Amino acid sequence: MANQNSLPLYEKFWYKHNYKRVTESLLSVLLLWLLGYRVISINNYSFPWFVAFLCESWFTISWFLALTTQWSPAVTKTYPDRLLQSVQELPPVDLFVTTADPELEPPIITVNTVLSLLALDYPAHKLACYVSDDGCSPLTFYALQEASKFAKFWVPFCKKYEVQVRAPLRYFFDKPEVSTANNTPKFKQEWLKMKDMYDQLSRKIDLDSFTKSNPCLGEFATFSNTERTNHPSIIQVIWENNESLADGLPHLIYISREKRPKQPHHFKAGAMNVLTRVSGLITNAPFMLNVDCDMIVSNPKIVLHALSILLDPKGEKEVAFVQCPQQFYATLKDDPFGNQMTILFKNLAPGLAGLQGPFYGGTNCFHRRKVIYGRSPDNIEKGSGISDEEFKEKFGASKDFLKSAAFALKGRIYSPNDINISNVVDVASQVAGCGYEYGTGWGKQVGWIYGSITEDVLTGLTIHEKGWRSELCTPSPIPFTGFAPGGGPTSMAQQKRWATGMLEIFICKHCPIISSLFRKLTLRQCLAYMWIINWGLQPVFEVCYACLLAYCIITNSNFLPQDLGIRIPIAFFAIYKVYTVCEYLAAGLSVREWWNNQRMSRITSMNAGFCAFLSVLLKLLRISETVFDVTKKDLPPTGNVLDDKDAGRYTFDESVVFLPGTTILLLQLTAMVIKLLGLQPPVPTPSRNGSGLGEIFCSVYLMICYWPFLRGLFETGKYRIPMSTICKAAILTCLFVHLCRRIITS
Repeated sequence: MANQNSLPLYEKFWYKHNYKRVTESLLSVLLLWLLGYRVISINNYSFPWFVAFLCESWFTISWFLALTTQWSPAVTKTYPDRLLQSVQELPPVDLFVTTADPELEPPIITVNTVLSLLALDYPAHKLACYVSDDGCSPLTFYALQEASKFAKFWVPFCKKYEVQVRAPLRYFFDKPEVSTANNTPKFKQEWLKMKDMYDQLSRKIDLDSFTKSNPCLGEFATFSNTERTNHPSIIQVIWENNESLADGLPHLIYISREKRPKQPHHFKAGAMNVLTRVSGLITNAPFMLNVDCDMIVSNPKIVLHALSILLDPKGEKEVAFVQCPQQFYATLKDDPFGNQMTILFKNLAPGLAGLQGPFYGGTNCFHRRKVIYGRSPDNIEKGSGISDEEFKEKFGASKDFLKSAAFALKGRIYSPNDINISNVVDVASQVAGCGYEYGTGWGKQVGWIYGSITEDVLTGLTIHEKGWRSELCTPSPIPFTGFAPGGGPTSMAQQKRWATGMLEIFICKHCPIISSLFRKLTLRQCLAYMWIINWGLQPVFEVCYACLLAYCIITNSNFLPQDLGIRIPIAFFAIYKVYTVCEYLAAGLSVREWWNNQRMSRITSMNAGFCAFLSVLLKLLRISETVFDVTKKDLPPTGNVLDDKDAGRYTFDESVVFLPGTTILLLQLTAMVIKLLGLQPPVPTPSRNGSGLGEIFCSVYLMICYWPFLRGLFETGKYRIPMSTICKAAILTCLFVHLCRRIITS
């Protein structure tokens, strides 16, 4: 598509952080030194010593995985102006938005995401927006209908005054953007008019007022007698750009795939595959952008930036998808819940960009349709290479879809005359049926891959193992922003789902180790995948280490060196803390935010991560299956976040995810009480040492990290740990202390 003789449409630059490399190398040496010290200290061998050695060995492995991932960071620069000069005609792009529950994901949030997509700086007749509603909600459909009416005024307003943030929920929350185009009385008048129209739209979409009316009459009759998990395919064309106007509105199409009880639907991966098939029948764009329902566009030119990579002569042969980072707006000061992950994204994304490419993050990602259809870089210029019968077995029995798939794999694009949405809705309903995929390659060879509840990472891994690269796209201003989940149940559920999905990838046939040995996944990319998979493995060792602290204090034993060897862990702890503080300060963040992220990393890992490990263990034992929990999307605050004193308070519910943390806290408290009351047993032999200051310090530090849980023992309402959880944790603590006493007496 691009002019082969033109200048490159994007460039990648590698850079070095020498001070970062030196510090991380020093920390690596200290970790190896500590392990070496444990091996040669024969006189100190004991059960606690052995457990500590195992845990520290795993922590060292994790450290090296992180180190190799971030060792050679890179940044990508795009040139959209060159793109416009290099291509005769911009290619079509299909836009996918996914939502699953109108209560957990309020339709007004989905509406704002859709409005920001409809207002992209890209020819409208080249765009088509598909909204997947896995909740089969008439409210979501109604909200999109009303949004399409509002979009007829909103989109021209945004483009006329060069509005940057094109989601009205966010735009009207901030002060009006000031520029030469809008610093006029006429603009202020239109701004007030648009705000009034948006307020009316919000009131119309209000859940309570809508449910009081009968939503299943007239055009909503298709939703009558439907249940969330039992309904036929529903495809409704909300808006069609019949005249193919470049300055009009893109197509807007509502999709709710068929669901039946006891029929597997594969969560978000299944929804994405239905979107791919339905869009293939209607517009069949060569590129697809998928976003979550809460990720609004903050840079309206992002499509041009992404296509600068995908249409570059080199990118066309090597790059499968372009991932934009996740960033957040309306954030709480100092990140009290540690869920903004600013430093993690700052280090991880450039590090991956310097390897085979960033992971697919499930949102804010541009895909090549032919890659989603299973094409590898080796046969990118060739035909499908398979017989008609094999083609049918891979893509399904629909002749119309087979035709569109062959069309896409050959790199051909529908002309406006080829698109007649009303003629293909019936066929699209068939490919959205729950039985269409039986006996096909969907979820195995083509489309979004099944087998993990983090279908995004698994799908990206299967693309990388074919030899494709991916690229990171970080133009200024940032391309997409979302609203970070609150603290407590919502954040824990999300983290648990991520960790569970990572472990499912580790035990499936697409394990990165296998992909590196027998496929085309590079070694360092394999290590990068193993680093994020470690989110589900490391919590086991962290919990063991925390229990070891309590065990040593209760039994009056030790696992930390008590001679000059204690200098090694002290040096590592001090250097690591100073190093991470400097990272936060250099990024313009506060010391308090650093501390919040430090303590929340312990809480999240030992609660959500450990529960994820147990979930996958039960799956392996065929006792239960893992569950996809939809993350609750709260409406962003309409006032000043800083004025809400309760905004940063940690909340709890009766979920089992809070049981490990509560137990660990009670263990440390019990151990400290035993120490203070002098109830420890005497040291068994003169050659052995009892618990020392090292164990006491670590236990106190862990309790400080668990300060939200400590407060939760005495708070009220949703800020209190439920009594059922406290009772279960107390029983586990008593059993642990009893076991320690049995070991002492034996």
